[in-house]
Amino acid sequence: MKKIKITLVKSPIDRPERQKATLRALGLNKTNSSKEVEATPQILGMVRKVEHMVKVEEA
Repeated sequence: MKKIKITLVKSPIDRPERQKATLRALGLNKTNSSKEVEATPQILGMVRKVEHMVKVEEA
């Protein structure tokens, strides 16, 4: 399975709690933090929920 690199580019302050929980589940807790993960359907669904706060690129 291919890998993707997810980078948090916007602060989760003043966002709904569900979006904050999604970012925590992805392992992104600070602005500009990055995580390399497998591109599973579950991960891609989580990324879709917070796509306005993250940058996604192929790793």
